[in-house]
Amino acid sequence: MMESEKVGRRIGSSMDKVGSLKAILEQDPKNAFARYGLAMEYAGVGETEAALAEFARLLADHPDYTAGYFMAAQALAKAGRAAEAKQKLVDGMSCARRTGNQHALREMQAMLEEMEIPE
Repeated sequence: MMESEKVGRRIGSSMDKVGSLKAILEQDPKNAFARYGLAMEYAGVGETEAALAEFARLLADHPDYTAGYFMAAQALAKAGRAAEAKQKLVDGMSCARRTGNQHALREMQAMLEEMEIPE
């Protein structure tokens, strides 16, 4: 199988997942798992703005969904939006402290420290 066929199948599969997740969200707009999944699917195919919009909605509805901050920060960093990514990490670290999620706190601290190291 050629690389372009693999990419096409991956995008096609992702679009199937997007449709399924959107259907869930039509029935239950505040479903955190589906909203997070939709954001991750968009991020996975490079639809950064759509991903960020879904992360924003997720975090507005569920401010203690710690993984949403971390993954939004990663999407922002990948898009070259370092200042926004750093702020999302700071917000996420606050959430992790509030919810007692030490693992997420360490991951976000490590990412923030890596972003602070000059190249």
